[in-house]
Amino acid sequence: MSFNKYNSSIDKLLYNINENYKNWYGRSDNWHKKDLVLSVKTGRKFDKVIEGSSVWGFVAKSDGVLKGIPYKLGDVFKAASWSSPAKHVRGSIYSDSVNWFEWTGPNYL
Repeated sequence: MSFNKYNSSIDKLLYNINENYKNWYGRSDNWHKKDLVLSVKTGRKFDKVIEGSSVWGFVAKSDGVLKGIPYKLGDVFKAASWSSPAKHVRGSIYSDSVNWFEWTGPNYL
């Protein structure tokens, strides 16, 4: 998988997180029509998606194994803490589906 496809898929994820927030339960007030403050902090094995001062989730930068469970490049995890992902994969940045996450983070299993 190319570096450009990975980066464009991360950008697409950030866009879709923001869209999910703006359409949150069809609300029409102006308070949450503004954009979320989303950023990505690069780590050794995972990129950390940050919303404001909270961790939204983690994205795998390569194939590997986490706590005995294999994962692939682009797989997304909930945050177990500020610095580590939870055990199970919740979705992939390469998926066309957006039903595996909310603006608050990747869905529970």
